[in-house]
Amino acid sequence: MRQANWSFAVLLLALAGPLQAQLPETSATFEPGHTAVVITDPQNDFLHEDGVAWGVVGENVVANDTRTNLERLMQVAGETGTPLVISPHYYYPTDHHWEFGGPLEVLMHEIGMFDRDSPLSTAGFQGSGADWLEQYRPYIEADGTIVTNPHKVYGPQSNDLVLQLRKRGITTVVLAGMSANLCTESHLRELLEQGFEVAVVSDGTAAAQLPGLDGYEAALTNFQFIANEVLSTDEVVERLTSAAANP
Repeated sequence: MRQANWSFAVLLLALAGPLQAQLPETSATFEPGHTAVVITDPQNDFLHEDGVAWGVVGENVVANDTRTNLERLMQVAGETGTPLVISPHYYYPTDHHWEFGGPLEVLMHEIGMFDRDSPLSTAGFQGSGADWLEQYRPYIEADGTIVTNPHKVYGPQSNDLVLQLRKRGITTVVLAGMSANLCTESHLRELLEQGFEVAVVSDGTAAAQLPGLDGYEAALTNFQFIANEVLSTDEVVERLTSAAANP
């Protein structure tokens, strides 16, 4: 009998480890007036078939229907009075004189990704790889949309995103855009460290697929570990619409 009890106790201990290791459910608070939709890099070089990164991200963009989902997020932001904030990625001629960088950073410079002629001029911008996907233009260029300074590597530490959010009393960020395991994830990490609640839109992003390297799956894993909530576009549209109707 003692052996049986001991064996049962050992079994319970063995099962307790995995059970205790389950991630608790958490959520983000979608409060009108304190929630913003933030989209990283909704630009041609990522999202247009002629963009310089399409060859490595295009398959995942199509699979997730990322382009349509980003437009839906911009649209619901406008319909619900939720601030829409764009954090773009630009490189100016002086940026190409940096002396070091990581593999993807170096590649972006080599292929001219997000290149602009000048920080003081929009000459040559429209229709370029740094420009918005055309279907987003009515939303991004609408009155009230906030376009921050460009981020330069992956995260928002080098732009004014956090300042813009703080000045508007934003406490919750709905985060989407490109690319999942680079700029989007880097924005997620910094915004969390800055004290914001962050809900990531899982099908409002996409990532590079390279031999032996699945950027999207890597990002999804980290989103589930660290974001306050991971939602689909459908869920975000429902949550924002409901919150606006029942403030």
